[in-house]
Amino acid sequence: MLLFYKKLFLSTLISLICLNLHAQKSDLGNWFMYFGNQRFHQKWNWWNEVQYRNYNFIGDMEQLLLRTGIGRDLSENNNNLLLGYAFINSTPYISGTDSKASLMEHRIFQQFITRQRFERVLIQHRFRIEERFRPNLFRVRARYFLSLNILLNSNEMKKGTWYLSAYNEIFLHLNKPVFDRDRIYAGMGYAFNPSVRLETGIMYQLFETGNRPQWQFALYNSLPFKSTKPKQ
Repeated sequence: MLLFYKKLFLSTLISLICLNLHAQKSDLGNWFMYFGNQRFHQKWNWWNEVQYRNYNFIGDMEQLLLRTGIGRDLSENNNNLLLGYAFINSTPYISGTDSKASLMEHRIFQQFITRQRFERVLIQHRFRIEERFRPNLFRVRARYFLSLNILLNSNEMKKGTWYLSAYNEIFLHLNKPVFDRDRIYAGMGYAFNPSVRLETGIMYQLFETGNRPQWQFALYNSLPFKSTKPKQ
């Protein structure tokens, strides 16, 4: 059964590569992402994140996003409250030209995460508020993120576990226009150990005027808290 999942993952990856090569002149972009979550206390964690977003497979940068924050568990492994900061460097194309502009943005954000589990199905809800500071512009945005991981060959996320992944995230401004975007994603992942996993899939960003596909690679690194107290 595990061999079947490996073949399925590889065939999906090859299909995505072919799709990307075939669509180099389209709007298909590519995101490389790292998500780190290190616990330095039984109830406190440090979140760190890097996202390198391209207009194509790689080399034509659309956006660089750096995000970090400090969180605290409200209950064991299920509810987390976090305060964070993000820096975003966007390089949009100037309309009608091949030249690009540079747009810097700073964000302060607050978020609440709650998790649920039903057998091999892992569910996460994330509620986030962002205060966005751009040159001569300030906006507040609300985001709701719902993710679903389905473990395929194990009851736990451990070494050798394959899983299916999906999420939906909607973005709403607190002033007009209210609707900003919606992201819909489906992919597949593999756990190298309980702390490190790799995931890839396709995400569609839906705007009022259309949509755009993004091919995503995500590396997750979640380190548990290790007490320095000597064992009794």
